[in-house]
Amino acid sequence: MNLMNVKQTESKAKKIQRKKLTLRTQLWGDITPHTLWNRNVNDGFTTIPRTMPLIFQIIDNLADKSKPVSMVYFSLWCRVFDESFIEIKSQEEMATESGFTGQRAVSTWKSRMKNLVSLGFIDAKEGATGEYSYVLLLNPYMVIKKYHGENKIQGGKYNVLFARALEVGAKDLE
Repeated sequence: MNLMNVKQTESKAKKIQRKKLTLRTQLWGDITPHTLWNRNVNDGFTTIPRTMPLIFQIIDNLADKSKPVSMVYFSLWCRVFDESFIEIKSQEEMATESGFTGQRAVSTWKSRMKNLVSLGFIDAKEGATGEYSYVLLLNPYMVIKKYHGENKIQGGKYNVLFARALEVGAKDLE
């Protein structure tokens, strides 16, 4: 991207931000900054695709019947940094974050992890905490694009994802 395009993009983003702040003030009045989450100020955030709710729906549709994997997938995304790699130090903690409790929490989490591996959304390597000690998150758009090419995704869901991806500037599905 050349310097002029960068400046235009920054200018456009600032204009959009000003409009949204004006509308927010109109709707909610003056809000003190500490009552809102700001990724530029607060620690403990991650970057996720803006299409993640649609990705979750597609992943759950691809997963084993009545065994949704999206919360397990989301808990992985909440731990990843830019290298797309996670070291799992506690399977119990991951199971709890994914919404599983009780005696079968870890085994349920492991079965969902196995499904995510078999679907191709993640890869895993064995280590000190078991078969899912090291996890690599793969580009979900590329995996979904492959399944779409194999006619394994409902056309309507893929079309909605494709349109939303274009809307947010993601070009992975093109």
